[in-house]
Amino acid sequence: MAIVLEITNLSVRFADFFALQEVGFTVESGEFVAIVGPNGAGKSTLLRVLLNLVPNYQGQVNLFGRPLAQVSPDWLGYVPQFKTMDRRFPAQAIELVTTGLSRIWPWKVDSGSQQKAYAALQQVGAEHLAKRAIATLSGGELQRVCLARSIVREPRLIMLDEPATGIDTVGESDMYNLLEAYQAKSGATLLMITHDWHAATHHADKVLLLNRRQISYGSPQDALNEQNLRTAFGHIGHEHRLKSRYDNNV
Repeated sequence: MAIVLEITNLSVRFADFFALQEVGFTVESGEFVAIVGPNGAGKSTLLRVLLNLVPNYQGQVNLFGRPLAQVSPDWLGYVPQFKTMDRRFPAQAIELVTTGLSRIWPWKVDSGSQQKAYAALQQVGAEHLAKRAIATLSGGELQRVCLARSIVREPRLIMLDEPATGIDTVGESDMYNLLEAYQAKSGATLLMITHDWHAATHHADKVLLLNRRQISYGSPQDALNEQNLRTAFGHIGHEHRLKSRYDNNV
């Protein structure tokens, strides 16, 4: 398989503080990789590096075999955390989706952009939400619209920052089904930040476990063993069960 992402000795330093230190891993085309770690572990910093929002870092980062500066934004899709969005903004869902095309808020949506936005909404089962105001959407509905925004350019790599935050269990299950269906259809590669190692175990092909430094990288079973979880999260005195919340026995 082709290598989509290759990181070697990545370190990010803010003043005297290392947000990331000596991180290195590769991601192959079509993989679903979960980035797991506690608050402050550097997970969002890593995504910001990949989005070319951190100009000063040490190490080597290549996407699609190219340095970040040579990567087309059209190849990347991004789903931010809900808490970064102001849902009071007086706009419709389809307008939010079209910002994935223009990267600015449209004063007017042309017919071509509208067709692409409707097609993306349809892929995530949300075409009926197109004319709904953002403020009226539930957490699960807004997540579908955000997913539509991230795929409207048919990107080769989609990055998601805590996509299950703010939605219920049913909505979370629907979201993962949508992601996996889109991945199967498009062959896209997925990178997902999550605190939930159970979800990572159930859905991801590989897991990167971080706490500023890289603790482990590999299959969920290998990366999320008890020793590694203790190192990352500092839990002592009980055993973590590496079953998914979706297992019938849970």
